[in-house]
Amino acid sequence: MYKFDPQYIRLGVSSCLLGERVRFDGGHKNSAYCQNELRPHFDFVPVCPEMAIGLGAPRKSIRLVRDAAKQIRVKSADNSIDVTDKLQQFSTDKVAQLDFISGYIVCAKSPTCGMERVTVYKADSNNGIKEGVGIYTQTLMQRWPQLPVEEEGRLHDLVIRENFFTRVYAFHDWQSMLHSGLTHHKLMLFHARYKYLLLAHSPTQYRALGPLIAEPDKPLAQMAQQYFEGFMAALKQKATRKNHTSALQHIQGYFKRSLSKQQKQELTQTIMEYRNGLKPLIAPLTLINHYLKEHPTPYIAEQVYLNPHPQELKLRYGY
Repeated sequence: MYKFDPQYIRLGVSSCLLGERVRFDGGHKNSAYCQNELRPHFDFVPVCPEMAIGLGAPRKSIRLVRDAAKQIRVKSADNSIDVTDKLQQFSTDKVAQLDFISGYIVCAKSPTCGMERVTVYKADSNNGIKEGVGIYTQTLMQRWPQLPVEEEGRLHDLVIRENFFTRVYAFHDWQSMLHSGLTHHKLMLFHARYKYLLLAHSPTQYRALGPLIAEPDKPLAQMAQQYFEGFMAALKQKATRKNHTSALQHIQGYFKRSLSKQQKQELTQTIMEYRNGLKPLIAPLTLINHYLKEHPTPYIAEQVYLNPHPQELKLRYGY
């Protein structure tokens, strides 16, 4: 069984996305993005709930069915099999063991792994409504509510992709801090390093988190848990150009005594060109990182905002 290791970022992944022939028709849904772009950066932990409970491949397809008592069951179309109890038990047992992962990529539309809009059928009918969540993924999100979870198909949206992996790396950073031994000092330093990333995602939430960890009489574990819930909720909000611009301008202020007039103008212009949609976010960030090398400013250099994930993932080039 895996244990958390700060050197590795582990992602749970639906097995079919990794080319494993585990689908009901004996096929797979191999994801080129997972295989080619993500594999160099993450350790994958593949799971197929349907295979895990012994259904085999190929097999009869299963689906979510709302019965007469308004309960969701997992059954075959002809009602010959009902695997609800087995799936629920497996899901409960499995997700309880996943405290070492930092994110999860699931297969869309699956009655076990779909994250949203899974078809729920009426009993004894082929009529359905896309309002369900796969049994396994629902259990996962209930057990680990702050864990970043996303469907593979949605990762083709550049904003969703960047937001997801920002949260994955932040989640892993938090796990690493806890692994090293939580102290109030470490918690304060963690919050300081994430100042501008939080401001880019949710200025309101950032302002609420500071006072939360400044309460001297609150038990540390309780304080940390409340902080983490607010922290991940903030990062789940998509950063806007307006908030990014504000964060960039705040950082720019630290260079006002270091840069020449021409350099200041160049940085200001680049930030505004980003604000107006003429340049991607990577443009002003590249300038800031360049000036940091020439004029080291430890507080800014430690800001996660400048490098929240490896540049090789190319997450800040598309917007």
